[in-house]
Amino acid sequence: MPESVNLLELSAEQIKSLIKSGKITVSVFGLGSVGLAIATVWLRAGARVIGVDIDDRKVKDLNTGVVRHSEQVVVETIKSSLRAGTFYATTSGGEAVKESNVLDIIVPVLYNSGGPDFTSLDDVVVTIGKNMVEGQAVVLESSVPPLTTEYRVRPVLEELSNLRSDIDFALIYSPERVLVGRAVEDIEVRYPKIVSGVGPRSLALAEKLFSIVAKAGVIKASSPRVAEFAKLAEGVYRDVNIALANELSKLSQALDVDLIEVIEIANTQPYSHLHKPGAGVGGHCIPVYPRFLSWLGQLHGVDLELVELARRINDSQPLQVVRLLLEEVGGIERRKVKVAVLGLAYRGNVPIPIGSPTYRIVKELVRLGYEVTVHDPLIEADPLLSSLGASLVKDLVEALKGSDVVIVATDHNHYKEVTPCKLVELSQNPGLIIIDARDVIDVSECCGARYLGIGRGRKCT
Repeated sequence: MPESVNLLELSAEQIKSLIKSGKITVSVFGLGSVGLAIATVWLRAGARVIGVDIDDRKVKDLNTGVVRHSEQVVVETIKSSLRAGTFYATTSGGEAVKESNVLDIIVPVLYNSGGPDFTSLDDVVVTIGKNMVEGQAVVLESSVPPLTTEYRVRPVLEELSNLRSDIDFALIYSPERVLVGRAVEDIEVRYPKIVSGVGPRSLALAEKLFSIVAKAGVIKASSPRVAEFAKLAEGVYRDVNIALANELSKLSQALDVDLIEVIEIANTQPYSHLHKPGAGVGGHCIPVYPRFLSWLGQLHGVDLELVELARRINDSQPLQVVRLLLEEVGGIERRKVKVAVLGLAYRGNVPIPIGSPTYRIVKELVRLGYEVTVHDPLIEADPLLSSLGASLVKDLVEALKGSDVVIVATDHNHYKEVTPCKLVELSQNPGLIIIDARDVIDVSECCGARYLGIGRGRKCT
């Protein structure tokens, strides 16, 4: 270790001073989008950082200054820290553990048909357990089912290290709470940091560490399972709320009522926080968290019926988009219809397609015999989309030329600048059908286009 200290024995001021002077080293396990943001935050606080990842190509790129991230602050910080010698990346987790004071884990825990997939987390925990020494702090930031820290991570670390948690080393659970695209700001400024520990000494150290980087302060949870549950509950709330909006959008469509207007009015009441309907829910997080809780509920004999129903509603929402297209296209022969889908990313202004509703929309349209082109200004190529039989382009003119239908599936800012008149012009189709699943198209002028928005109804006839 670069500085022989026992973090459990230091005061808040001592820890702060050591970090600011670069005498504390943090290893960040998992260099995805959030992991790089976490590394950036520690670097900006003054710590030395070792980035650990199993992807040899990613590690080599980072060590040569190739930083692929949507946040400029991350790119600039990693590059400047490389030059300063305060950051490097490695595939050797064991060596990183030996060189570090804080071991920060942010590897993904996924979900498959059999339940949560802990493979990546288990591998990291084993590596840390085999190499850790007295006085270190292990921090888990990954989103995990409640009880993971106490009953999956803790026993392995103690058995392999022959050390006692909360006595010889700190074990902390502190979930990341970020929105991709502004993660550094979220950690440093926007949200309080939830912290918990397996005992009072771990909790006290968690508060000392994260008070240095989280200007909004820290919230101390009484146990790791509370903090784990709270992180998942945040995501499940959003999933259920979006499902409610998606259900209401179907009724509003039948009644010819603009649900977006309804939501704006309803949300002036302080207890109403209705979300907007859309094309579905994607990404790493919201589709997964409900499944974690449902899985855990089943193990404990509890059926989370509302949570599971919301997940089914949101999973089926891409089919609602396709259904609206079928109703609008009517009698036009399918083999003659060309559809341009605007947006592959699961969320606006990020270059990440994981779990995007666009995949399901495209799959159904191709199955029905339509010619489909997908446009996304932020994504270069996508093998999964190609395997579905659709092309991906970055040129909007190319995507729209000759199109009969345009589906807006992602709320990129790029699309908010596109009007129906512009879409008609670029498609060269005066009878263009626009299905806006993200409420981004300004319909103050229609120029002959037929507009139908999820939750908004028909605005151009």
